Amino acid sequence: LFDIDETLVDLHAAMGTTLRALGRHDLAHFTADEWTTFTSLFTADPEGYYDRYLAGELSFADQRVRRVQHARLGTGQPLLDDDTAQAWNTTYETTLPLHFRAFDDVAPLLDELDARGIPYGAVSNNVHDYQRAKLDAAGLERIRVLVGIDTVGAAKPDPAIFHEGVRLLGTDPACTLYVGDNLSVDALGASAAGLHGIWLDRAAQQTAARDAAGTHPGDGIPVARSLQDVLAFLPA
Repeated sequence: LFDIDETLVDLHAAMGTTLRALGRHDLAHFTADEWTTFTSLFTADPEGYYDRYLAGELSFADQRVRRVQHARLGTGQPLLDDDTAQAWNTTYETTLPLHFRAFDDVAPLLDELDARGIPYGAVSNNVHDYQRAKLDAAGLERIRVLVGIDTVGAAKPDPAIFHEGVRLLGTDPACTLYVGDNLSVDALGASAAGLHGIWLDRAAQQTAARDAAGTHPGDGIPVARSLQDVLAFLPA
């Protein structure tokens, strides 16, 4: 089982391309460093607005608008008024899917899983239909098993959402890998649910700290730097 955003689909790149398309009239007011800061603040969401959406405190649109407003504040730009913010969100919503792309290492791994007859799917902290459309737009229609937060009324790291993915695969938690880019929510969450959690550390955030066995010190979580590394955790 896989996470989707930043694991299968390069969402940050899609966000950056979309922000540039929507902000083309504002780019003249940004230095190169300011634009980097702006996109980083929006994609990284340091204020945790997406987590507040998952907690039911904000709507999906509200969390996105708050993220862009925070990014504007952080780069000295004026806040959007309500009407402009609503129009911005509508345009963002229609533009973002045009830029969804799978990472280059996704198809080779899925090809290998198909060749070995190993079932696979995705468990995501977003609603099913939105993520279904995202996978399809990224050319990942063959991932048929998909669990969203609305499927079981729970979000990662709640064990229920992982267990639903396992149920749909027809496997057993103890025989199922879960691969995701978030150490806490994905790898540790899956492990606590009885699966084998693997942290996909594409940015090599812990390269210096990883031990010779390729595990994250202190918790024993296996670390993969790309999806190609996941093959090492599969049975021969």
